[in-house]
Amino acid sequence: MPRKNHDNRNRPPARLAADGQRLLLRIIGGEWRGRKVRFPPLAAIRPTPNRVRETAFNWLQGVVPGSRCLDLYAGSGALGLEALSRGAREVTFVDVEPAVVRHIVDTLRELSCDRGHAVRADAGRFLAVPGAPYDIIFLDPPFAEPVLGAVCQHIEAGGWLKEGGHVYLESPAAAGGPPLPAGWTLLRSKRAGEVGYHLARRDGLGALQQ
Repeated sequence: MPRKNHDNRNRPPARLAADGQRLLLRIIGGEWRGRKVRFPPLAAIRPTPNRVRETAFNWLQGVVPGSRCLDLYAGSGALGLEALSRGAREVTFVDVEPAVVRHIVDTLRELSCDRGHAVRADAGRFLAVPGAPYDIIFLDPPFAEPVLGAVCQHIEAGGWLKEGGHVYLESPAAAGGPPLPAGWTLLRSKRAGEVGYHLARRDGLGALQQ
């Protein structure tokens, strides 16, 4: 399957953002509402904007508490941290960048949270190893890479998503709706500038409560 474009095995370490400053994101709901979290100034990191995150978690408000989640292209960790703040039972953060993994480990320690853990891995390699299925999967891959279709197919083939489980996806708005495996239903889609964001369900349960 396509690999994340900042797999660092065959290239220099990830480039720092131009200003060299450490950046902040704000958790917008739940236990850590209003808490600001630093993330590394890597140019590849593009946190989900606050208003998009708020909408996404409004869509998921009935299913996040007690859920087991996968933040597959973790980056800043914004989506997984928001899920933990709102009562997720467990979040696995996956990213290929060592600086990202260190950041997430440090952030979880600062938050005194033992419900999350970070894994340094390419998304394809992570999905190639059998594991227990998740209730919610967050997919926000590198913006310019058309990998969502292949990643979703690997999730389906590997049994990574429970029946009735939900997937949140981000992609360029110009690309339209994300390509989904057979048996998945696109529940919601919105656009914020150049970003399209979507919620899908692996069929088996009733419609998400409004």
